[in-house]
Amino acid sequence: MKCTKIDSSKDNLNVKFEITGVDDAFINTLRRTVIEEVPTLAVEDIDIKDNSSALFDEMLALRLGLIPIKTDIGSYQLPTTQAEITERSAKCTLQLSLKANKKGMVYAKAVQSKDPKCTFAYEDMPIVKLIAKQKVDCTLWAVMGQGKEHIKWSPGLIWYNQNAKITIKDNKELLEQFKHKFPELIFDKSGKISEKLIRENNLVDAVDRVCPELVDVEYQDGEYTAKLESFGQLTTKEILTEAAKIIQAKAKEMEKLL
Repeated sequence: MKCTKIDSSKDNLNVKFEITGVDDAFINTLRRTVIEEVPTLAVEDIDIKDNSSALFDEMLALRLGLIPIKTDIGSYQLPTTQAEITERSAKCTLQLSLKANKKGMVYAKAVQSKDPKCTFAYEDMPIVKLIAKQKVDCTLWAVMGQGKEHIKWSPGLIWYNQNAKITIKDNKELLEQFKHKFPELIFDKSGKISEKLIRENNLVDAVDRVCPELVDVEYQDGEYTAKLESFGQLTTKEILTEAAKIIQAKAKEMEKLL
């Protein structure tokens, strides 16, 4: 197996990479592991002492629960028992607090965390708008969890495509005959089919087998291009590293069982 980075964002929240020497089962296992099993922190319990805002308590809790929290994956781990959650164990829970009583929008940066390394990922994300004499006072408890339990614990989205070789043939008669069957986005300003536009708009599957004599698509076995977008809790490197550890641990466990 070989993994090559193609492109990444400056904030380390987006990455595009190529994986070769693997099959569909492996790349899909990686995708499912990232989405469902890489653990992060998310607000699970809220003690609302005062809420006179326009949002009901349930709606306020929902908004707070879905805001991504930067997660120090080396300091926190998944709870092994329910008691660790109810007793607020420091190894799997984090306490935060929100107190606001000024007129205007309350943003995520107003939430104070007991751990300065683990704060809301997006400070300018709006929570609730207050008018005069309204206020919000609550204590939040974030817990380590996994996306398979609730999407709020999922660290990001990952998708992939099998690499393909595209051959475009210059045949005006066929182009005129089949043009209406191809997506409009693949044609350049001169009206010709563009391989660059096919790839940029992720339309390889859409042109496959429409007219092989005009556009031939040959998928490459064992070669994939993947894109990973982090929600902000972890960097893309942290997500992929943790996913690799999880897959490796499962493989070792299966080897023992066999």
